[in-house]
Amino acid sequence: MNNTLVIIPTYNEKENIERIINATFSQKKAFDILVVDDNSPDGTSKIVAELQNKFPNRLFIENRKEKTGLGAAYIHGFKWAIQKKYDYIIEMDADFSHNPNDLGSLYRACAEENADMSIGSRYIKGKINVVNWDFKRIVLSVLASKYVRFITRIPVYDTTAGFVCYRRKVLETIDLDQIHFVGYAFQIEMKFKAWKHGFKIKEVEIIFTDRIAGESKMSGSIISEAIFGVLKMKLKGITKK
Repeated sequence: MNNTLVIIPTYNEKENIERIINATFSQKKAFDILVVDDNSPDGTSKIVAELQNKFPNRLFIENRKEKTGLGAAYIHGFKWAIQKKYDYIIEMDADFSHNPNDLGSLYRACAEENADMSIGSRYIKGKINVVNWDFKRIVLSVLASKYVRFITRIPVYDTTAGFVCYRRKVLETIDLDQIHFVGYAFQIEMKFKAWKHGFKIKEVEIIFTDRIAGESKMSGSIISEAIFGVLKMKLKGITKK
C-alpha cells in the first residue's frame, strides 16, 4: 500500500476511466486509486474490475447501489481511506478536467510544505486558468468564488475546486456524517469546515480543462445548492461540527 490514495467518483465514465487510471499510475510518485462508482449503466465498473488484474493491490473499487451525489460518493471514499489509514487522500475527477500530472504538486504541498489541505486552484495570482469554457461559464464560476469568499470570509480563491489533497487528520477531524451538501456546495463546505478547524490551506496553481469525452454532470439543482447553500451554511453557523 502506498501512502496516498486518489479517489475518483464515477458515473458513466467508460470513455475516460481506463485512460485516467493509466495516467495516474504513470506518475513518478506512486499513488493508489479508489474508484467509487454509482452503479454506472455504461459498464464503467466492469472496466475497472478488469484493470484490477493489471494493477493488483493498487487499484480498488467501491460500487454504490445508486447515484446520490458527488459529495456522498466522496464521503464514502473518505471513510474507506480513513479505515485503510492512508496518510494523504486526493479527490480528482475522471474526465481529465483535473490533470493527473498535477497530482505530485498537490501531494508535495501537504507532504513537504506543511499544508493540511492543498487545492488545485483555477483562480490564483489574478489568473484564470481554464480551457474550453465559454465566457459566460467563466464569469459565473469566478463570481461564484468571489461570492463565497464574501459571504464566508474564507481565505481561498477557488472555493468550488474539486481537485484537493487532504491530510488524513483533516478528514478524521471533520464529522463527515454532518456534511450537509452533495453538489458543488459540498466542496465549499469541506473547505469551510477545514478552515474553521484551523487547518492550513494552500492553493496550488493548475490549468483546468473542460471534459472532452462523456457528459457533464452539471445541473440546475447543483448550481442552486451552491448559491443558496452558502447562505444557509453561514446563517446556521456551521463551524466545528
